[in-house]
Amino acid sequence: MSPITVVEGRRLSLTNLDKVLYPGTGTTKGEVLHYCTTTAGPLLSHLRDRPLSFLRYPDGPDGQRFFTKNVPPGAPSWVKTCEVPHSTSGPTRQVLLQDLPSLVWAANLVVELHTPQWTYRAPGIADRLVFDLDPGAPATIVECCTAAQWLHDRLAADGLDVHAKTSGAKGLHLVVPVEPVPAERATAYAKALAVEAAAALPELVVHKMTKTLRPGKVFIDFSQNAAAKTTAAAYTLRARDTPTVSAPVTWDEIADCTDPQQLTFLFGEIAPRLARHGDLLAPLLDPDRARPLPAARSPRARATPQRSRSARDSP
Repeated sequence: MSPITVVEGRRLSLTNLDKVLYPGTGTTKGEVLHYCTTTAGPLLSHLRDRPLSFLRYPDGPDGQRFFTKNVPPGAPSWVKTCEVPHSTSGPTRQVLLQDLPSLVWAANLVVELHTPQWTYRAPGIADRLVFDLDPGAPATIVECCTAAQWLHDRLAADGLDVHAKTSGAKGLHLVVPVEPVPAERATAYAKALAVEAAAALPELVVHKMTKTLRPGKVFIDFSQNAAAKTTAAAYTLRARDTPTVSAPVTWDEIADCTDPQQLTFLFGEIAPRLARHGDLLAPLLDPDRARPLPAARSPRARATPQRSRSARDSP
């Protein structure tokens, strides 16, 4: 019989708590649930009001994996949902994780958590801008850090506040709070900067998804700003060989990175980082930090920005 637990007055049946999900580290499902509950504060804050897409991996990263946006069968009636418009299939209902019981329920399904750049209150109206920096082997997150610093300075020149997290996989995510803007305009602006970065750093950066262009370079994926796209949420566990997390990082850590392991964080490292830094992405939750996107303009090449060590910023 599955154990029953009560979380903030909600009864939950938790299954297979001793099941090993990450064989390389021996990490069990029970440990995954513990991570989610102990990180619930910042995790939930970045999920609030955003329709969830789940990458489910109930048998671990080596087992079956499937992506779903619909509310999973058997979801408790108290788990909040919202209607989300879709241009081709019509409206669907998706999960909102607004409280701890709902988070524990979702964690029991074994999921990666992915969110759009908008909330259910304004579908398709972005309040965040995201750049997904994806290295093509033999490039690694080290090369992503160079591209990230260029983008940081370029975005700052446009008056935008830039924050960073690891993807939890191979690369980096840069996240920018913006005043609400249609997703199409956010995508166009992000694409223009990706094109500009590729022109400024031609030996390092590509802005096209074409696989033959990507070996040894950093692909700046601007497409995740599209209304239908989602990005791995801050603090979510990833379905990787080990229990890595999409973890916020400082700009000093990015500037100092010379080895991929320096920016690879397992779930057991997140609590000490939160104790030391707090939530480095908390400024994303402050509407006063949002800035307007600049007026549209044609992309142009710029010299690679130079940053002195004393001028580094922390989020």
